[in-house]
Amino acid sequence: MVAVEALDFTVVMYRSDDLKSWDYLSSFGPANATGGVWECPDLFPLPLDGNEDLIRWVLTVNLNPGGPNGGSAGQYFVGDFDGVTFSSETTVTEGDQDPARLTEYHWLDWGRDYYAAVSFSNVPDGRRLMMAWMNNWQYGNDIPTSPWRSPMSLVREVSLVSSEGTPHLTQQAVIDPTALTRTVAYTELDVDGIRSVAGGGAVQLIEITFVPGSADEFGLVIRGNGNEGTRIGIRPGDGRLLVDRTVSGNTAFHGAFSSIDTAPLRAMDGAYRLRIFVDHCSVEIFAQDGEVTLTELIFPDPSGTGVSLYTTGGTAKVASLRLTTLA
Repeated sequence: MVAVEALDFTVVMYRSDDLKSWDYLSSFGPANATGGVWECPDLFPLPLDGNEDLIRWVLTVNLNPGGPNGGSAGQYFVGDFDGVTFSSETTVTEGDQDPARLTEYHWLDWGRDYYAAVSFSNVPDGRRLMMAWMNNWQYGNDIPTSPWRSPMSLVREVSLVSSEGTPHLTQQAVIDPTALTRTVAYTELDVDGIRSVAGGGAVQLIEITFVPGSADEFGLVIRGNGNEGTRIGIRPGDGRLLVDRTVSGNTAFHGAFSSIDTAPLRAMDGAYRLRIFVDHCSVEIFAQDGEVTLTELIFPDPSGTGVSLYTTGGTAKVASLRLTTLA
C-alpha cells in the first residue's frame, strides 16, 4: 500500500498479509515539486518501450497547489521498486518550490484541470488505464455547475517510452470506435491570418497536423461564435503549446480561471500533431502522439461551435485536419 505524509511531501509504503495488520516498508521524498500538499499516490509497473524484460516502476503523486500553471496538478517519478523501496531515476534530491524549475519535472498533465489521477489494476488485456478529476482547487468550489463539481477526464492508456535517454509517460485516450460518427477532412491548407473551416461542433475529436512556416504562432480556435472561443496555439520559437481561455465563455466566476496555460512542445519530423477532444465544458489535448497532454475546463456559450485556423506574424500549413463528431 502507498500513502502520503501530506505536509512532509513523503510517500510511505506498507505491506500486509491480511489487509488488517500493516508493516512499514520505506518512504520516498521530498522530491521534485513540493509547492503544495502531496495527495493521491499510485505505484505501478510498466514495460519500457514495450519490452517486458525492461520493467520500470512509476510513482504518481498529486499535489495542491504547486502545479506548472498554478493550482493543483499531478507529477510522476520513474524508477525501480524492489518490493520494499522505490528509487527514482527522475528526481531532484530535495523538494523544490521554485516556479522556475517546475518545467523540468514530469507532469501527468500540463493543464489546469487534471487532478487526483489514479490508475486501474488488473485490466484484462494488461493495459494500464488512468483517469482524473477534471478540476483545480484554485476555483473548484466556484465553477458554474450544479450540483456536481466537474466531470472525470477521458480514460487514458499510459505507456512508458524513452526519449533522449530519459523514460517518460505517453498517454492515449481510450474511446469507443462506435462513438465516432460524421467526419469532415481537409489536407494541405495554407493559413495566413484567420481561416474558418466547416465541421465544428460542441462534442468532437479534432486531429490536426501543422507544418510551421514563417509564423510566430499558429493554431486553432474551438467553440467559437465570433465573440468568444478557446485558442489552442503553438509557438515554435519558444517551444510551447498554449491554451488561452481568457475569452472562452464564462470566466467571471473566479479570478484565477481566466488564463493562458502552456506546456513544452517540440516538433517531431518537422511537424506538430494534435488530437483534441472537445466536450461541452472541456478540452483535452494529446500532442505529439501523447507525449504532452493539456487538459482545461471551458464554459462556452452553447452557440459556440465554430472552428477556425489562425497564424500571427506569418504563415503556416495544415498538412491534415479531421473533425469527427462524437456521439
